[in-house]
Amino acid sequence: MNNLQVTITGNNKGGSFKQRLVNLFLVQKLKTPAGIVMLLAAAAVIAAGTVKMGLPFGILLMLAIGVLPLLHAITSYPKFGITLQLIMAYFLFMLGRIGVPGPIGTLMDGIQFLLLLGLAVRVKNDDNNWAYFKSPITTVLLVWLGYNILEFGNPFAESRLAWVYTIRTVAIVLLGYFVHLYSIRSVTFIRFIFKLWLLMALIAALYAYKQEYIGFSDAEEAYLHSDPAIASLLFIAGHWRKFSTFSDPVSFSYNMVMPTILCICIIAGKFKLWKKLVLVACAFLYMSSMLFSGTRGANVLLPAALLLFAILNYSQRVLIFTCVAAVFLLVLINIPTGNANIQRFQTAFRPNNDDSYNLRKQNQKRIQPYILTHPMGGGLGATGDWGKKFAPGSFLASFPPDSGYIRVAVEEGWIGLLLFCLMMFTIMKKGINNYYQMKDPELKTYCLSMTLVVFAYNIANFPQEALVQYPSNVFFYLEVALIEVTFKLDQAKQKEAAGVSSLDPLTV
Repeated sequence: MNNLQVTITGNNKGGSFKQRLVNLFLVQKLKTPAGIVMLLAAAAVIAAGTVKMGLPFGILLMLAIGVLPLLHAITSYPKFGITLQLIMAYFLFMLGRIGVPGPIGTLMDGIQFLLLLGLAVRVKNDDNNWAYFKSPITTVLLVWLGYNILEFGNPFAESRLAWVYTIRTVAIVLLGYFVHLYSIRSVTFIRFIFKLWLLMALIAALYAYKQEYIGFSDAEEAYLHSDPAIASLLFIAGHWRKFSTFSDPVSFSYNMVMPTILCICIIAGKFKLWKKLVLVACAFLYMSSMLFSGTRGANVLLPAALLLFAILNYSQRVLIFTCVAAVFLLVLINIPTGNANIQRFQTAFRPNNDDSYNLRKQNQKRIQPYILTHPMGGGLGATGDWGKKFAPGSFLASFPPDSGYIRVAVEEGWIGLLLFCLMMFTIMKKGINNYYQMKDPELKTYCLSMTLVVFAYNIANFPQEALVQYPSNVFFYLEVALIEVTFKLDQAKQKEAAGVSSLDPLTV
C-alpha cells in the first residue's frame, strides 16, 4: 500500500477552457429538448446511410468525425503532414481502384494547401524569416512557377480550363519544395523519410510480384478491360505489363529505379554491414519487379545514374564496382533469351531498331515548326487527355507528346523549355557543389543520392513524362529540397564543430 499514490486536483472553478467548451456544447446544449431531437436526427441519418450505402458510408462517417483533428494535425505538425502526403501520393491510385469514394486527387490538393498554410504561420511566427529560403534553386523554382501562372494568359491557348487542371500537377506541387525545405530540420527525420520511402517501394515491388505470378485483382481486371486503348498499351506480346500500386507501368518502373539509386549510394557509403545487406535485397526486388512493367525507358536510368556516381565519387573501389556493373550490363544486353521482359530490356539499348522510338522521333520532327513559331506554346493542358477533353478539335489535342521535354516545348514554347532546362541545370549544379563542400559522410551520401535521383528523372523525362504524375511529382520536389537541407545540416554541424553557433535552429 505504500506505493499507492493519489492525486487530488484543485477546485479550478469552471475548469480549463477546453472543459468549459465541452460542458457548454456537449452537456448543457444536448440535455435540452432541441439537443435530444438533434441526436435522434443524427441517429436516423446514420441508420439510413448505413442501410443504403453500407461500408462506404461508415468510412465517410469516420472520415468526417476525424477531419477536424486531422486538419489541425497537418497544419500544426508538418512532419505528420509530410508523412501523410508521401503515403497518399504513393498509394493514391491504389485507393481509387479498390473503390474508395470521393475525389482523391482533390484531397491531395487539400493536404498541399494545409501544409502551405502551416508553413506561412510558422514563418510569420519566426519574424517572417524568408531569408531561410534564399538559394539559387529557390530563385529558379519561383521563376518557373511564375511562368506557369503567366501561361494562363497565353494568347494561343485553346482552353483556360485545361490550364486550371494542369497547373495542379505541373507547378503547384512545386510549392512542396518550400514546405520540405523549412520543415525538415534534422537528420533523424531524413532517415525516417528514407525508411518510409524504401518501405513503400518494397510494398509496391512485392505487389508487382503478386500481379505477375498470382494475377490481377477483380478491380484491376475491370480497369484493364474498361477501355480498348488500355489493353492496346498494356498487353504486349501476349503478356500484361504490370503497374503495381501506380497509375501505369511507366510510373511504376520509374518509382522502382529511384529508391534503387538511394540503396546503391547507401551501400557504397559508410554504413553498417547489416543495413547494406538489407538494401542489396531491396534493390534486387525493386529492379527485378521493374522488369514486369515492360518500360524500356526505365532500363537506361540506373546505368546513367551509376555513370554519374562513378564520376562524382571516383575511387579505386568505385572504379572496380563500375567495371563489374558494366560487364554485367553488357552481358545482360547481349545474352540470348526467351524471356519477354529481358528481351524488352535489351531493346532499350538499341532504340534505332524500335518502331515506337522511331515513331516518336517522327512526331518530334513534325512538331518542331510549331514550337519555333509559338514562343509561349499552345498553353498548359493543350496536349494529352486534357487537350482531348477541353479542346478536342484543336491541332495539339491529337498530338502525342510522349516526352516530358516535348510536352513542355509544345505547351509552354521554347521559352518554357529554356526555363525548364535552366531550372534542372541549377538544381544539378547546386547538388554537385553541395556534395563537394560537405564533410559529414552520412549527409554527403544523402546529398549525392538525391542529386543522382534528380539526374535520373531528367533522363527519364526524355522518353516519357516523368514529373507530372503522382507520386513522382511530389517526391521530386522533396528530393530537390533534401539537396539543400542536407547542405544546411552539414554547415550547421561544421560550425558546431568549429565552436561557432549557428543562426538557424537546426538539430543534427
